Amino acid sequence: MKRILSLLFLLLATGQGLAIEVQAWQTKGGARVMYVHAPQLPMVNLQVMFDAGSARDGELPGQARLLNELLLEGAGKWDADQLAAELESRGIEVSTHTGRDMAQITLRSLSDKNILTPALDMLAAMLASPRLEEEAIARVKERTLASLRLASQSAEEVADREMMAALYGDHPYAHDPLGTEAALEKMDRAALQAFHQQFYTQANAVVALVGDVNRTQAEILVEHLLAGLPVGERAAPLPEPKPAKARQLHKDFPSSQTHLYLGMLGISRKDPDYFPLILGNHILGGSGLTSLMGEEVRNKRGLSYGISSYFSPLRVKGPWMLTAQTKNSQAKDTLELMTALLREFIDEGPTKKQLEAAKQHLAGGFPLKLSSNKKILQQISVMAFYDLPRDWLDTWSARVEQVSRARIRRTFRRRMPMKHLIQVTVGGGK
Repeated sequence: MKRILSLLFLLLATGQGLAIEVQAWQTKGGARVMYVHAPQLPMVNLQVMFDAGSARDGELPGQARLLNELLLEGAGKWDADQLAAELESRGIEVSTHTGRDMAQITLRSLSDKNILTPALDMLAAMLASPRLEEEAIARVKERTLASLRLASQSAEEVADREMMAALYGDHPYAHDPLGTEAALEKMDRAALQAFHQQFYTQANAVVALVGDVNRTQAEILVEHLLAGLPVGERAAPLPEPKPAKARQLHKDFPSSQTHLYLGMLGISRKDPDYFPLILGNHILGGSGLTSLMGEEVRNKRGLSYGISSYFSPLRVKGPWMLTAQTKNSQAKDTLELMTALLREFIDEGPTKKQLEAAKQHLAGGFPLKLSSNKKILQQISVMAFYDLPRDWLDTWSARVEQVSRARIRRTFRRRMPMKHLIQVTVGGGK
């Protein structure tokens, strides 16, 4: 197995063939599916996603995540212990994750029908018939409370939450998927059942599948997996967030370092400016120590051990953030430098040398994102959920190569005006 993976990695890294054929269809119940046939290994990697992330929490922040966690705590004829034992005995891996847009559950199993069939039966039960027992609800709530309290002790987590609240205001993206302690106390079985009934439907589901099953088998597999769910309908479109006015916020925190966050609204997954903004950000702060920010703030002046910037594309405009940590005594100077460098980059754009280096790194490194079935699944899951074209992987590097310096400059000036820049600092407390 290692030899096969090594060969795959080598061929991808050197750009030698191995084109990935992405197939897509819609199930009878309206679920979107993307599939890659990968017979090299006797494995199936599968992910089911629902438009049921924290943006759908409504008045109970955290309920989307709580429900998704509970899928693993007993379903159908299996209680939590039985479910865990059945999965472990067959070497089946199942995990859940909840972001702002999606709630997902991921399965990895051998393709042998004696293992894959019970794996799919258990997963189908988790999707359609979670037990939501009071004991399990209490147990997951306690874990979530522990995570919330741990987050409140991290300056980085506090800064991130403050920034998202400042950027999004009353928009559904404003709150963290973990939710709040107050909302967690109000959640009960009835509320979770109602959420499940509304959002865990076939029409609101998206499936990504990579593995050792042919197209016909894949179609049968997906239909069986979703059969227990009501057809339902897709979740309503999310509202577009409104840009916030520039301002600076500070929160005292008992730490020797101050966390500095600059942020504004960024891009959606299908944004027409996706490539110039992603490429420009790589030059600005996305490439770590070799980026403009890394060179000027860390390497030349030693003001921060780590500094980076990133876009988080979502269904509608996700955030762009530039983050760093520095000594409390250097916070003011570091923040001013970061802001000045950002303003200069927006005004002037990248140099020719910076652009060529960024293209080489992004386009040249893209095959590594497809060097395993797991990584291919990650890519086509995004494609499926956000309804990206099937040739997204084939054209990605070429679209990076097409971006010009002038387009980056024009796009950053238009899309990232300083009048919308939010500055958040957390630290400096005694």
